[in-house]
Amino acid sequence: MSESTIKSSTPMWQESMASSGDSRGNRGKPDWTDIVFFVLLALGAAYALTDYGPSMDYYEKLILCGAVVWLSWMAWLWRPLRTLMVVSSLSALFAIWLYSNGGGLAQGDITRAENVFFLKYLFSSQSAILWMCALFVLATVCYWIGIFSTTAAWVGTAFTWGAVYAGVVGLLVRWREGHLLGPDIGHIPVSNLYEVFVLFALITALFYLYYERRYATRALGGFVLLVIASAVVFLLWYSFTRDAFQIQPLVPALKSWWMKLHVPANFIGYGTFSLAAMVGFAYLVKEHGETRSWGKLVPVFILGAVLCAEPMMFSSGEFSATWMLYFGIGAIVVGGILALRGPISRKLPALEILDDIMYRAISVGFAFFTVATVLGALWAADAWGTYWQWDPKETWALIVWLNYAAWLHMRLMKGLRGTMAAYWALAGLLITSFAFLGVNMFLSGLHSYGEL
Repeated sequence: MSESTIKSSTPMWQESMASSGDSRGNRGKPDWTDIVFFVLLALGAAYALTDYGPSMDYYEKLILCGAVVWLSWMAWLWRPLRTLMVVSSLSALFAIWLYSNGGGLAQGDITRAENVFFLKYLFSSQSAILWMCALFVLATVCYWIGIFSTTAAWVGTAFTWGAVYAGVVGLLVRWREGHLLGPDIGHIPVSNLYEVFVLFALITALFYLYYERRYATRALGGFVLLVIASAVVFLLWYSFTRDAFQIQPLVPALKSWWMKLHVPANFIGYGTFSLAAMVGFAYLVKEHGETRSWGKLVPVFILGAVLCAEPMMFSSGEFSATWMLYFGIGAIVVGGILALRGPISRKLPALEILDDIMYRAISVGFAFFTVATVLGALWAADAWGTYWQWDPKETWALIVWLNYAAWLHMRLMKGLRGTMAAYWALAGLLITSFAFLGVNMFLSGLHSYGEL
């Protein structure tokens, strides 16, 4: 199929939603369950304001109230999100209760994490996040087996949901653990490289799960989970070689309510851009699925190998040895996918659907990344007295923004579709990953909070 023949895929994905049993394509008024969920969130916020209001400033109270409305709206748009929030919150409350040794939720002893069975092996932040890592790796394997087995693909979805649940519980409990360590230590867990890697994995997985249900296909799971598994590899290396899982006090510049808005918005951008890149990879595999010649696949392999090799440039010594192994395995995986492109391509959705997912993911990511950039400028003005200083992180954030602004401009104004759009989305992952991680390692500046 040529790029010029790609047409709007809206009817196709609407049919996919219907065939998957998703009846919420045309949403009416919220039903009673949506109202009950909103009331539960409001009661939780009221409890937080009553018990912890004195330690919150005016803006943090506004953020909390706004979160109730935003989460209720999101849960109405996508019902599985509501189930995730309820189950994760109950599990986190159970862990907090275990820390309190049966006392009030405001009490707690952090040392119980080593003595209480459920905390030690399941619900402490470190245990839950390790479960998240294990389940994401298992999900990746199951999704690829699922190319040839429907049952394995279903198990991959279950493992992905399990990983998201474990990660959300881990972050919620980590938030509480910080406060148990000391009144000046507790903070929202999005402040350092360890925490934002967990956030990145969760956001990317959630967006994938949304598109999986929306388009009624699990064939993309193996592709998207590859980038999440890579994040998991880094997270495990970083955690065990640098003790990054230890909760540390915030540096003064991060003690701001701006962080609660800027960082999540930023990582919605990073997550959706990464998802779009892997969908672009799937598009190229689908397009060349029946091609016997390897000539047209050389650019795909080179780009995939460069993405695998990128972490090797980060440092020397132990890090390079670790990532040389990663590069070798990654190159084998990319080569294996291309070698098995025939059966894989036959399981992938139509090119029109892949193109549509790519566009939607980049559109959402660009909107949130734009908001994050504006919020970051406002935060900079509040913290440093100026909106923009051409700090390396700011400069690379602008490069990322311009890259995807150009992608969207070319699509909307020039009709960019197909192969070129897919290559561009995949190459964009190089730029995004350097802005996310490389700047912290190679370039010093005001944003250097996550050096290795």
